[in-house]
Amino acid sequence: MNRLIQLLPLVILGLLTARASAQIDVKLQMARKTYVAGESVPVTISITNNSGQDLVFQGNNRLGWIDFTVTSNRGVPMTPLGKPTFGAVKIPLGQTMSRSIDLAQMFPLQSMGNYSVYGVVRLPGQTTDGFISNRLLFNINTARPYWSQKVGVPGKSGQSREYRVLNFTGGQKTTLYAQVVDSRTGNPLQTHSLGEVLMFRKPSVALDNRQVMHVLYLIGPTVWAHARIGPDGALLGRELHKRGAGPDPILVTLSSGIVQVGNSIPYDPKAEAEARSRVRKASDRPAFIFQ
Repeated sequence: MNRLIQLLPLVILGLLTARASAQIDVKLQMARKTYVAGESVPVTISITNNSGQDLVFQGNNRLGWIDFTVTSNRGVPMTPLGKPTFGAVKIPLGQTMSRSIDLAQMFPLQSMGNYSVYGVVRLPGQTTDGFISNRLLFNINTARPYWSQKVGVPGKSGQSREYRVLNFTGGQKTTLYAQVVDSRTGNPLQTHSLGEVLMFRKPSVALDNRQVMHVLYLIGPTVWAHARIGPDGALLGRELHKRGAGPDPILVTLSSGIVQVGNSIPYDPKAEAEARSRVRKASDRPAFIFQ
């Protein structure tokens, strides 16, 4: 009997903990597990309210209501670059709220290696305790440089950037990346995944009169992609092209300094699919009755 009395507080504590953990379900999701250094590392946190009532989540100046912990391959928690602010939000009973954040903006993820991340959500009044999400593993890799060139920044005397086109082979697929680096610090400003590339046709790169980088690369047997990246690292656009009547598409620099795609026909897969769906099959034709 004495033994049961001694265990009773532990049993009650376990029941309360189980009940609390069932109040809020916190889940992390990532689209993929491998990223290139300098690239955005997006993660989505989803919070489901099973508490039996509507809940309002709100932090204060000292402690936010969402926190993320990223651990390096040495098992050491990383120091955040800053503390993001998540505004107050109300989650009705039985509803789920999702937020997406970029871990690369919150933590120094420039070094190659394996990392893990989990999130913590706190109710008002909670301090260090909270509702902990699942833990996700991901890794940061370096990509091989395919092309690079330093350029000055238009309108900003003395500032320069280095454009880089990188390729990364993971498994049987090769992915092309565009990267803009601050020449003074050597740190990437932005790294964009341009998608899969077929390297048996080498990508071509050109700079226009606004110091915008143009990349033309093969993504399918007959389809090329044309991506444009600005000196500030912004991805300005990505269009698709098909081969015209002549040779493969190429980047053409006009005498004015404008860069455009030659030997090509603009390609819109959605428009082509819609046009194909409008073509009636022989079986769709109305039956004729001869008398």
